[in-house]
Amino acid sequence: MNYYLAIDIGASSGRHIIGWEENGGIKTEEVYRFKNGVENKDGNLVWNVKRLYKEVINGLKAAKEKGYIPVSIGIDTWAVDYALLDKDDRLIGEMFAYRDVRTETAIDSVHRIICFKELYKRTGIQFQPFNTIYQQYADKISGKIEKAESMLMLPDYINFLLTGVKKQEYTNATSTGLVNAQTQSWDTEIIEKLGLPEKLFGELSQPGTVVGELKQEIAEEVGYNAEVVLPATHDTASAVEGIPMEENSPYISSGTWSLLGVKVPLALTDENSRKANYSNEGGIGYYRYQKNIMGMWVVNRLRDELCPDKPFPEIVKEAEESIFNEYADVNDGAFLAPESMKTTFDNALKTTPQSVGDYFRCAYLSLAQSYKTALDELKANTGMKFNNLYIVGGGAKNWFLNRLTEEICKVKVIALPIEASALGNIKQQILRGKKYV
Repeated sequence: MNYYLAIDIGASSGRHIIGWEENGGIKTEEVYRFKNGVENKDGNLVWNVKRLYKEVINGLKAAKEKGYIPVSIGIDTWAVDYALLDKDDRLIGEMFAYRDVRTETAIDSVHRIICFKELYKRTGIQFQPFNTIYQQYADKISGKIEKAESMLMLPDYINFLLTGVKKQEYTNATSTGLVNAQTQSWDTEIIEKLGLPEKLFGELSQPGTVVGELKQEIAEEVGYNAEVVLPATHDTASAVEGIPMEENSPYISSGTWSLLGVKVPLALTDENSRKANYSNEGGIGYYRYQKNIMGMWVVNRLRDELCPDKPFPEIVKEAEESIFNEYADVNDGAFLAPESMKTTFDNALKTTPQSVGDYFRCAYLSLAQSYKTALDELKANTGMKFNNLYIVGGGAKNWFLNRLTEEICKVKVIALPIEASALGNIKQQILRGKKYV
């Protein structure tokens, strides 16, 4: 029996999931889970990559302790964040988190050099203040990037720590706003105009590429050796691969963010797509025409603030019993990283919620309304007609939000509370293995 290990790391948690083929399908078992989150260091929001790496190693050990020795390992994470390495392959400074505000001054500077209309035409990537293009220009302004000899997106960096081999994977790279949507390679014209070091942008590797075997010292520490293989390292790209669709319908990968989109054969970089702020991110043989909109972040932050010890089933029940019917535009920048999520809702509403249930009903209504807006734009821009909406990820477990989404969006919600990113990750490892048998 061949076992495959998916290491799926999200902004709030990570998990190691073993998969294997059985009776024509893929069976899975979670062998390790850990918490994640941004840290505030000297006024900046950063990721503790040393701790993340340690948790990766812990999970590799846990797999063997539970009786599984994988033939291959694949890592997927969120997008846009990256490591800069010096000439000795040491991490330069901290790995900034996408919610850090250091890009605020960089955005206008970038757009003065290349207007966003031109950027979108070339890359097809929606505007987000945390896109890698703005982060890297902020690093140029600070002088940090001048010391860099190489750049690796987060999953590429963890792969490097495990194997000593540097690979830049395609699907995650497309999120940077620096990959040309037509050539599917780094856009050297953008890189040159912005004065970013060209040496940081190497050949892009497709999912299914072997990175290398575990370093000897790591293999000895965890008790086995295995190949590290590239899945679609952007977790949403892996999630789309993991959705058992019978037809090409829209999907929502529902976590901290809601990634809503549909598969398309060619990138759509027209004006309507730009104005609707849709992205064309890399998939496996297609583009993910999708929009990064607010997700369970607002719900989780409200819970942290209003009722941290209350179980979610109770919260959802109180939201259902509430009669509060006003909603907010949760995609407004005020909801990105507020000190108080409750106050942000109060400021955005005409009527102040009076109970915990009111706040959560408002949050769920707001999410469902944002889904409707995005779906209406998707229909208009692609000309597609559809009756189903697939929802995967943590948000798929929220039956009340699913019901509101059906009512407001006028679609049938197919909620799959599965580890879609891990499934897509494992699927790619299995396909790679069969290809080279």
